[in-house]
Amino acid sequence: MIEVALAPATPHTPSVIRLLLGKLAISYNEVLDHPGLPAARKVQAVLLDDAVGTLMVLFPQSQLLDLNRLAELTGRRLTAVPVERLERMLGKNNLSLLPGLPSLTSSPCLYEESLLGEPSLLINSGEPELLLEVSREAFKSMLNKASAANFGEALQAIRPNLDRPHDDREEITQAVQAFTARRIQQRLEETIEIPPLAETAQKIIKLRVDPNATIDDITGVVETDPALAAQVVSWAASPYYAAPGKIRSVEDAIVRVLGFDLVINLALGLALGKTLSLPKDHPQHTTPYWQQSIYTAAVIEGLTRAMPRAQRPEAGLTYLAGLLHNFGYLLLAHVFPPHFSLICRHLEVNPHLCHSYVEQHLLGISREQIGAWLMRYWDMPEELSTALRFQHDPGYDGDYAAYPNLVCLAVRLLRSRGIGSGPDEEIPDALLERLGVTRDKAEDVVSKVLEAEVMLRELASQFSRH
Repeated sequence: MIEVALAPATPHTPSVIRLLLGKLAISYNEVLDHPGLPAARKVQAVLLDDAVGTLMVLFPQSQLLDLNRLAELTGRRLTAVPVERLERMLGKNNLSLLPGLPSLTSSPCLYEESLLGEPSLLINSGEPELLLEVSREAFKSMLNKASAANFGEALQAIRPNLDRPHDDREEITQAVQAFTARRIQQRLEETIEIPPLAETAQKIIKLRVDPNATIDDITGVVETDPALAAQVVSWAASPYYAAPGKIRSVEDAIVRVLGFDLVINLALGLALGKTLSLPKDHPQHTTPYWQQSIYTAAVIEGLTRAMPRAQRPEAGLTYLAGLLHNFGYLLLAHVFPPHFSLICRHLEVNPHLCHSYVEQHLLGISREQIGAWLMRYWDMPEELSTALRFQHDPGYDGDYAAYPNLVCLAVRLLRSRGIGSGPDEEIPDALLERLGVTRDKAEDVVSKVLEAEVMLRELASQFSRH
C-alpha cells in the first residue's frame, strides 16, 4: 500500500478569537509565522500572578521581560502562572497558545510601550504558527483599559558569549560583581523601599534654605511635633550646655541656649533618624550608632570653631554632617537585611580593615556611596552628600572639601581614643593644614568632648529611644 504524504492543513483562527475580534470591530490578516518576520512586531503575551491576583503582560519578542524591573514598577513579585492553570484556561476556549488580547481574560493588563512604535503588530491567534496582523490603531484600541510601561530589555543589548571560552573566567567575575551592583541600583530606585521623608523633616529642610527664616518659624515647626519639641527642650536643659535657669519652652531652648542653626540641624538629624530605624543586628564590639554620631558631631563642632574664621564652613551644616556621617549604615541595614548580617559577621572577623573593604567585597558598593546617594535623593545640601561620600579620603580637595575633611579628622581622632570601629588610621599633616588646625588643637578638641562623655551619652540616648 502506497502512503501519500498529505500537505499539512492550513491553520485557521479559532472561533472564539474570531468572535471576540468581530465584537471589538477589529480587522486583521492571517499571517503564517516564519523566521523572517520582525521580532519587534510580534507580541508576546504572558500571564503572571502573585497573592494579589493575575496580570497579563504584553511585550515584543525583540525584548527580554525583566521581572526585577516589573517588580520596581508594580511593587509586586510576579511569577508565571502555573502551566496546569494556564492550560485549563486555554482549554476552555479550545486554544493552544495565549493570544495577546487583554479582553480574553478578566485580568488587568500591562504592556511594553515600545509596541506602539510599530506600524502594525502580529498577535498570536491561539493556534501554533498562525499570527494575526492588526494595525497599530486597532491594537491600541484593544488596550484602552491596559497600562503602558517600560520593562523590557532589548535582546541586542544582551550579548551571550557563544564562542570565546578563554574569556569565561573574567566574564564570570564581572557578572557576579554586576549582578550585585545591579540589585543595589534597582532596590535604591524602588522608592517604596526607602521611606518618604517625614513631614516635619520636609518643613525643616525648607527652613534650612530660606534666608528669611526666623526663630518663630523653626519654633512653630518643632512645636507641631510633640516628641521633637520634648527632645529639643531636654537637649537644651542637658548639663552638657550648662544653661542658667530652667528651660521652659522650645523658644526658650532656641533663644537662650542652642541657637537657630544648632536647633534646625539637630531637629533635622532627629527627624531623619526616625525615618530609618536602628538595625537589630550589629557588629560586636562597636560603639552604638547614635553615640558615635553625637560624639562625631560634637568633635566637628569644636574643630569648626578652631578653624581660622575666614575659612570656616557653615557650622550648623558641619554639625549635621557629623550627625549623619554614618547614615549609609542604616540604609544598608534597611535595604539589604540579609547582606547586612553578612557584613556584620565579616566586620567582626576583620578588625584590621575599614568597613569599606568588607562592603565592597560583599556588595560592590559602600555605605558612603549609598548614604551620599540618599542625601541627593532627598534633596539635602550638596555639602552634606559630599561629606558622606568622601569622609574616608583624607586627601580629598574638591568642592566643599572642608565638610568631608572635618568628618575624616573627627572620625580618626575618636578612633584613636577607642570610639568607633575599624583600625586606627593616621592623620596626615596635609589634612590638618587644609583645615588650618594644628595637631595639638585637634587633640585638645577631642579631649574636651570626651570629658563630657557621660552627658553626650545621655544626649545620644534621646535619638535611640525613637
